[in-house]
Amino acid sequence: MATLETTVNGVRFPNPFVIASGPPGTNAKVVGKAYDEGWGAVVTKTASLDASKVINVAPRYGRLRGDNGEIYGWENIELISTLSFEQWLDDFKRIKDQYPDKVLIASIMEEYSKDAWFEIVQRTEATGVDILELNMSCPHGLPERKMGSAMGEDPEILEEVCGWVMEAATKPVWAKKTPNVTRVEDPGRAILRAGCDGVSLINTIRSVIGVDLDTLRPMPTVEGYSTPGGYSCKAVKPIALRMVMETATLIRDEFSGQTVSGIGGIESGSDAAEFMLLGADTVQVCTGVMKHGYGLVKTMEEGLLAFMEKHGFQTLDDFKGKALPYFTTHSELVRMQAEAKARAKAAAAAKRGVTQDEGWDADAFVKQSEELAGN
Repeated sequence: MATLETTVNGVRFPNPFVIASGPPGTNAKVVGKAYDEGWGAVVTKTASLDASKVINVAPRYGRLRGDNGEIYGWENIELISTLSFEQWLDDFKRIKDQYPDKVLIASIMEEYSKDAWFEIVQRTEATGVDILELNMSCPHGLPERKMGSAMGEDPEILEEVCGWVMEAATKPVWAKKTPNVTRVEDPGRAILRAGCDGVSLINTIRSVIGVDLDTLRPMPTVEGYSTPGGYSCKAVKPIALRMVMETATLIRDEFSGQTVSGIGGIESGSDAAEFMLLGADTVQVCTGVMKHGYGLVKTMEEGLLAFMEKHGFQTLDDFKGKALPYFTTHSELVRMQAEAKARAKAAAAAKRGVTQDEGWDADAFVKQSEELAGN
């Protein structure tokens, strides 16, 4: 019988479905709800040592809908957690006390300071969390403190900071990458060279959701003004798939043993299967939970198991990365198509029979004669 159970970086997951860092993992109560509904792991909303400067506004979401009313695009200008670090330490301990066998992943974020990163890593690990995820990718908020994507867009700084974390950490470490770069492989190499155990991607895409044509103001509008935010939901899935593929290929070709957690527009078991075929070990969901609720995991499990049954796969490893060998260069596609056309032309000519005298073959003379007969 097929199983969704998997082991990633030495940690056993009951299934690969993970709550991504954000509102669905914003405190101990909602984390418990996610576990009760069956999620394989939870990444908490990002904690920092000093939350006093984290002040959210409302409204802070913008949504795009299709003609049928379905939400396909979602923007947020939400910041990291407003809970104090001390509150998070208490929540981490309480969660692990109540759910000792569940996978708890703490998202953490700090300024460009070795001491700050050492402190947040060591104090977070002491609560018993299973994995650390470094938020190197939030596209808005706190850039003046060189946090989030302000750090993650610079491979040199990213490698240095990830190196600090790996000096301090004893638990597995994932680094969450920003998509707001030209070549996602560059920050990927920085993260992997620093020794991180895994890569999570993608975070949201820096965006402006739209402009209100009545008020002529950008959205979401707060006191008549707005700011660029992070774009998520189903519309970003093709971009996320491409970046997961490139990162998994990088690990395959240049590194060994690191893992990938895929994020971006995942709302079904079929979505999850696509990410895993491109090399993801786990998949993370945030906006999907905000749209459909925590019970979404049940239909995702059913969908992924149905995919596995269809193809005869027993474990996730049976199909992880199976689509990666089928990517190549455009010039190679041109060459392969030209060869295929040549073969098809030759086959068609052979089917019509000999048209030139030099095509007669003594060993196949009778067969060739029959092919040319009209009756």
